[in-house]
Amino acid sequence: MAPEKPPCLPSLLLPLLTLLLPQADTRSFVVDRDNDRFLLDGAPFRYVSGSLHYFRVPRVLWADRLFKMRLSGLNAIQFYVPWNYHEPQPGVYNFNGSRDLIAFLNEAAIADLLVILRPGPYICAEWEMGGLPSWLLRNPKIHLRSSDPDFLAAVDSWFKVLLPKIYPWLYHNGGNIISIQVENEYGSYKACDFSYMRHLAGLFRVLLGDKILLFTTDGPQGLKCGSLQGLYTTVDFGPADNMTKIFTLLRKYEPHGPLVNSEYYTGWLDYWGQNHSTRSILSVTKGLENMLKLGASVNMYMFHGGTNFGYWNGADEKGRFLPITTSYDYDAPISEAGDPTPKFFALRNVISKFQKVPLGPLPPPSFKMMLGPLTLHLDGDLLDFLDFLCPQGPIRSILPMTFEAVKQDHGFMLYRTYLTQTIFEPTPFWVPNDGVHDRAYVMVDGVFQGVLERNMRHKLLLTGKLGAKLDILLENMGRLSFGSNSSDFKGVLEPPILGQTILTQWMMFPLKIDNFVKWWFPLQLPKTSRPQFPSGPTFYSTTFPILGLVGDTFLYLPGWTKGQVWINGFNLGRYWTKQGPQQTLYVPRPLLFSSGILNTIILLELEKVPPQPEVQFLDKPILNSSIHKTYIDSPEPMVLSGH
Repeated sequence: MAPEKPPCLPSLLLPLLTLLLPQADTRSFVVDRDNDRFLLDGAPFRYVSGSLHYFRVPRVLWADRLFKMRLSGLNAIQFYVPWNYHEPQPGVYNFNGSRDLIAFLNEAAIADLLVILRPGPYICAEWEMGGLPSWLLRNPKIHLRSSDPDFLAAVDSWFKVLLPKIYPWLYHNGGNIISIQVENEYGSYKACDFSYMRHLAGLFRVLLGDKILLFTTDGPQGLKCGSLQGLYTTVDFGPADNMTKIFTLLRKYEPHGPLVNSEYYTGWLDYWGQNHSTRSILSVTKGLENMLKLGASVNMYMFHGGTNFGYWNGADEKGRFLPITTSYDYDAPISEAGDPTPKFFALRNVISKFQKVPLGPLPPPSFKMMLGPLTLHLDGDLLDFLDFLCPQGPIRSILPMTFEAVKQDHGFMLYRTYLTQTIFEPTPFWVPNDGVHDRAYVMVDGVFQGVLERNMRHKLLLTGKLGAKLDILLENMGRLSFGSNSSDFKGVLEPPILGQTILTQWMMFPLKIDNFVKWWFPLQLPKTSRPQFPSGPTFYSTTFPILGLVGDTFLYLPGWTKGQVWINGFNLGRYWTKQGPQQTLYVPRPLLFSSGILNTIILLELEKVPPQPEVQFLDKPILNSSIHKTYIDSPEPMVLSGH
């Protein structure tokens, strides 16, 4: 008989390690109300956390961003779970690839970071519809974020899928999730429906048990409607706000336990057409240090912003519709491209005064690549590709239908009808009740006539012959994520009017552009005579090799107006060069092919092409165009937008 092999060293150490490590049944994260602090495994604990959204960062870069956050001295991260990202259609769930929430939790554990989870159902986050799936609006009478039975049924169904997935990751079960937020800044919403909040709290308890710490977050004005007995109350505010006044107000709702600022703003978001926002290093570090001196726990929003790739940006409504830019750089301590900024090192220095910061050098900034200029080639008007973009053909209706009614969640839809009379003189064309959501690109017999825009441009003057084809390309610029948070239906919401005539007999073409660009080449359209400088919705493209070292880069589109960009089939996001402030789009290195393999770039320019249809790849971003002045800290209190 062969002799027994001696046990290997790891198997000998395992029982010892098991005895030394805290067991799942001894792990706990609780509020010590007698001493106004948290206890982690029975020991006093304070978290210094930072926000990072996995859905704004390519999966291959998660580990890099988390590692840098840990090296800054953070001991926790905070992030949302966007419902619409994971349930794109009712009952259809996606937790694969960049949507693999469990893989992200695992990466955070590897980086030795605890997790403060904010699963919604509403998250704001400047994300499309605040994270709520747009298919909810297929029921036009639904009341979002309320105890409307239709809304609650959808929420219950979603959480019965999501929450069991995260249950093993709760801290007392051996995972890294120490606390979970119920809803998000509900006090800023018009409803103030306590029945809804109680329903959510009960649902969380049923599915997650009574050991996990549940909390709420609200701005100072929202504490009245956002807090709920049985949920730990936290507040959010920025460096320009009166910390003493706000924490004093918080004590009226949470008399005992640690002070918590769940969103301490390191920067701010950007809107198209407004200034790029920044927050000074001095104001951010000073505010953090003052809170840490009080013993407060703090989460910095954002610590790394990332990017609103594709169509995922949200919008605000502040007197008018304000869509949010593709970049979510946020002037955060870690830049959109993942590089530590001077703000990072200043905050790290503050944190080091209060808790141990990991030793070791930070990775250097990633290599940034320059390339171009590259000349793009005209492929054709969008109308030339209609059979490819909508292979199933149009939906016909007497009156125009919304995106939601035809189950088009994002992007673009073409509306088409034919003139029933000849219009000799320029005649007003408009949509009543501000019924363009959000931008309409109008063409008569394929000739671009101009733009109608929500809250802004309400009327065009048209002429046309009897039977002329009237096309309206409608762009969804992102559903409201904050503000009224009312049901933000997209498309042509009212029947358009030409002169005194209500236009009827519409065809709607839901466009699947993202599917189309994946098999873009080799697609040859018949060559037709075209104007030298095309205008209106037009496709341009080119291919290019990268012979040298491939790095992160920033796509610059000088002279282009507004549109959408795809690189190697990936929807990079919206550009709006004419509007600004953002002038470049972040291109992560993993999107690009190396070793001379051809890369493909496709542009859908919606309005006007420059005389030289060129693009460049730069090694630095331009997030603030020359026509806009950077917004710097002012002594006025920051108006909270909500996150």
